[in-house]
Amino acid sequence: MNYDARLLRADIRAGITSAAVVLPLALAFGVVSGLGPVAGLWGAVAVGFLAAVVGGTRVQISAATAPVAIAVSFILVRYADSAVEALAIIFIAGIIQIVLGLLRLGNLVQYTPYSVASGFISGVGIMVVLLQVLPFFGTDPVLGNPLDSIREWPDAARDMDFHAFGLAVTTFVIFAGWPKRWRNYVPAAAGALVCGIVLGAWIFDGAPRLTEVVDAPEFWAMEMPAGGFWGAVGAAMIIALIGTLNSLLNASASDSMTGYQHDPDRELIGVGLGNALAGMFGGLPGAAAPDATQTNIRAGAQTRVAGAVSAVVSLVLIIVLGGLVDDIPYSVLAGILLWMGFRLIDWRLITHLNKVQREHVLVMLLTLGFTVFVDLLVAIAAGLIAAALAASRRFERLELDSVLSVPMLDAVFFADSDRVDISQFDAFSARVGMVKMRGSFTVASSNRLRIAISKDIQEHEVVILDFSETSYIDDSAALVMEQLIDAAMEHDTECIVIGLDGLPATSLQALDVLRRVPGDHFVQSFDDARAIAARLLEINMET
Repeated sequence: MNYDARLLRADIRAGITSAAVVLPLALAFGVVSGLGPVAGLWGAVAVGFLAAVVGGTRVQISAATAPVAIAVSFILVRYADSAVEALAIIFIAGIIQIVLGLLRLGNLVQYTPYSVASGFISGVGIMVVLLQVLPFFGTDPVLGNPLDSIREWPDAARDMDFHAFGLAVTTFVIFAGWPKRWRNYVPAAAGALVCGIVLGAWIFDGAPRLTEVVDAPEFWAMEMPAGGFWGAVGAAMIIALIGTLNSLLNASASDSMTGYQHDPDRELIGVGLGNALAGMFGGLPGAAAPDATQTNIRAGAQTRVAGAVSAVVSLVLIIVLGGLVDDIPYSVLAGILLWMGFRLIDWRLITHLNKVQREHVLVMLLTLGFTVFVDLLVAIAAGLIAAALAASRRFERLELDSVLSVPMLDAVFFADSDRVDISQFDAFSARVGMVKMRGSFTVASSNRLRIAISKDIQEHEVVILDFSETSYIDDSAALVMEQLIDAAMEHDTECIVIGLDGLPATSLQALDVLRRVPGDHFVQSFDDARAIAARLLEINMET
């Protein structure tokens, strides 16, 4: 691409527009994280700039996001006794993301099932909503656990600050109802923030300010948590994996809007560098910001220059307007966050649960429940395990449908009008059985495969195992084949193998599964198998 003045103008315009989305959300998510609004702003600059310049996407905007902010608040509650200890964990999380990128593990995220991603993001949205109820009433927020927030609701409702409540509701309504035709000029988040600040100064002037709600000291140092280095690494894995999932899933979504193909490993390195820098200088870690990215694309962004411009504009605004941050009413951010929380919930899937396959619904609800009430990382792990089990059940049915186990009547199997006298056969005798394995066979079907065909094999004097249409066998299915062959041998049933080659042969030979099958019983054609079966059954093929 020849970068010219036209592309530069488009990138600058898009960068300025996306910065107007980044700043309100950075303030809001900085407060949600427990590190404060200033941390959210500096994190948006560090992660936004390095992810844009070094990362693997052309037009994606990285900044503070709800999943990462919730993860940091969880870290502050569970693993860190202070903000400076949390910064050490954030720094390590950035290093972990860089290592994941260098190990080229970014592509693994694309295998995350939609039901898991939906349940996780919806769970985060519900957490954001539940945690913002207290600020709506004018009460100090609770970090991390929404159950702790829910316990405080009755007292908060009795002692409601009507200035805070009125301002939060008004900001929520402004954000939700911001006219679409205005969004090309002023993004909804920026419009809601400005309107909320103005209303907080003129009408709802009694609403608590950020300085009265959130401590936001300057952080320029890191301290190792009391749990030591390895305890910090375990905590950092939560931020790293959640940020990775957040960034790469959004990168795939932005690819569908732009037609570009992102580099997941490079994106992890860029975001990791940004998060490490954020940890060094007191910033909130970040990931791909969906709203800012969509705004950037719609504003006409063409290259990664737009993301860099967005970060630089954010830095300039922080320097110019930084002194005003402490006087922003927290209720304004609560109204913005409540709407963002509702938007994170996957209403499309939730409203169609009765039409979605049952196993997908269970996976989604399990992930959502663990996200809200247990642990973010445990939620992802539990969701992936549940999704894998559900997929195994589907694969089991598909794989078993690909197995053909049939008896071969002697009078048909050995019939040859030129050479064989079929009168020598009993019309109902079927001494040979055929097991044809088509497609792939994995742990999903291995046990049912053994149950389904073991009795068929034992009923014959000779069994032909046809692998000519088999594409893959994993170690579990290979060991089941060994059990089937052993069962056949114990019942004096001879085994003949047809067409074993490629990956199936590698899997079976690696575990020495076919050691009991004589070498001359391996053939490549059906006719050769018939000749061996005739010899084993002492049938005269030359009559």
